Amino acid sequence: MMLLKELVLASHNAGKLKELQAMLGEHVRVRSVGEFSSVEPEETGLSFVENAILKARNAARVSGLPALADDSGLAVDFLGGAPGIYSARYADGQGDAANNAKLLDALKDVPDGERGAQFVCALALVRHADDPLPILCEGLWHGSILHEARGEQGFGYDPLFWVPERQCSSAELASDEKNRISHRARAMALLKQRLGLT
Repeated sequence: MMLLKELVLASHNAGKLKELQAMLGEHVRVRSVGEFSSVEPEETGLSFVENAILKARNAARVSGLPALADDSGLAVDFLGGAPGIYSARYADGQGDAANNAKLLDALKDVPDGERGAQFVCALALVRHADDPLPILCEGLWHGSILHEARGEQGFGYDPLFWVPERQCSSAELASDEKNRISHRARAMALLKQRLGLT
């Protein structure tokens, strides 16, 4: 078990920082890697797990602190798992609105029964940059892709992701509820269990 009071999150994404800090609560102080470096490592991995490890090692290297990386994205069944690890860059780095528009275009003639998708979150926690035993946790959140955006909460693909058990889009969920049921929440619950924080 690893005793943590402070760690650096290997992300410049304010939405992820806010969600992860809320999930960890008062147990651990989470700092952004942006406090230490504005350079993001190249994500050369072929999976969410590989990219999470790369990002965690880089954040630990630049900060000198234990580091947690989240690599997450959307995997759409009809698209063979795309956008997958390229979720944030799906529309060539043009941002959430462009990514959502490209996804809707790719699925424009696809019927409801074939629009299954899942959000995927891989978390990697390293004690230091050369940690030979990173802690790895994954979470999946199953749903489907809507035909148009709904809701104002969240970020990324949230407005297009239908949550069947709540009968709404992810962007229509209150943030505290999303923080209990999302892919990131599921991965974080496993991590907290591994760290003895539950």
